[in-house]
Amino acid sequence: MMKFWISIFSVLLALGSSGNIQAQIWQPLPGHTQIPIWPAGKMPDALPDTKPESFLKGEIFDVSKPTITIYSPKTKNTGVTIVVFPGGGFNGLAIDFEGTEICNWLVTRGTTCVLLKYRVPDSGPAWHDDCHCNIHPKAPTALQDAQRTMGLLRLNASNWNINPNKIGVLGFSAGGYMVPHLSTHFKKRDYSPIDAADKESCRPDFAIALYPGHMEKKKGQFVLNPEINFTKETPPTFIIQAENDPMDNINNSLLYYIGLKNAGVPVEMHLYAEGGHAFGIRRTHFPITEWPQLVETWLKTIGMTSKNN
Repeated sequence: MMKFWISIFSVLLALGSSGNIQAQIWQPLPGHTQIPIWPAGKMPDALPDTKPESFLKGEIFDVSKPTITIYSPKTKNTGVTIVVFPGGGFNGLAIDFEGTEICNWLVTRGTTCVLLKYRVPDSGPAWHDDCHCNIHPKAPTALQDAQRTMGLLRLNASNWNINPNKIGVLGFSAGGYMVPHLSTHFKKRDYSPIDAADKESCRPDFAIALYPGHMEKKKGQFVLNPEINFTKETPPTFIIQAENDPMDNINNSLLYYIGLKNAGVPVEMHLYAEGGHAFGIRRTHFPITEWPQLVETWLKTIGMTSKNN
C-alpha cells in the first residue's frame, strides 16, 4: 500500500514539475503567433548544444531559436511597421517591459509591431574588463536575426498588410545598439543567403533608439565603436536617453548623434536630466515618460504617418 501511494506521489510531482517547466517558456498572448525566422536546419551560426530557453520575471534567457511575433492594428492601419528589439545586455531579453508593452502601444496608433526574439547570449558586443572596450562577439547572431526579419517582412508585406517602404526599428539598451548596427549593416547579409527573403533589402526606413549601449569604443575616451560606420544611406534616426542613466553612459547617445550629423543623416535627439535606465513605456513622474508622444510626432515629421493619424 505504501508503495502505491509513493508511486502516486511521484506521478503528481512529475506532472507538477512538467507544468512548471512549461510555465517558464515565454509565449505571446492568444491571438498572436510566434513565427520561426529561419528554415529548419538553415540557421547560421547555430550552436550545437544549447540550454533550454527559460522565462523568468518578464525576461527570456538562452534564446537559441529566434522568432517574430506580429501584432496587427485592430482598427486603422497606417501601413507603418516597427520591429522591436528588447534590451537585456545580450544576456537575456526584457520581452515584456521592452517588448509586448511597446507593441500594445504601437497597435493603438495604427502601427504594426513585430517583436523580435533574437539570439542571446553572446550575440552582441560586451565590455572587456582588461581594456575597458567593446569586444565583438564570436558570431553576430543578433544582427543576423535582425537582417533576416527585415527581409521576411518585405517579402510578406502584402500578406501581412504592411507597407514595405515604411518598416522601421525600435530598440532599448542592447537592443538600442542593434538599431545603429542594422542601420549601417544592410548592404550585405552577415550570413549566406538562404531564400527569397534574403534578396529583399534589410535596410530600415527609420530608426528609434532608447538609451542605446555599446556605442563607445572605450569607456571615457569618447570614441565611436568602429563596428558602426554611418553614411548618407543610414536611415533617419530618433534618439532618447536620460542623463542620469547609470548603465549606458550618455556618451553613447552623443556619439550616435554626432556620427549621424557628420554623415548628413536626419536625426532628432532628446536628453532628459532624470529617468535613469530602462524606463520603458510605463508611466513615471519624470518628463521623459512622455517619449511615446515625441516618437509619434517625429514619425509625422519624417513622413511615415500623416498629420491626421
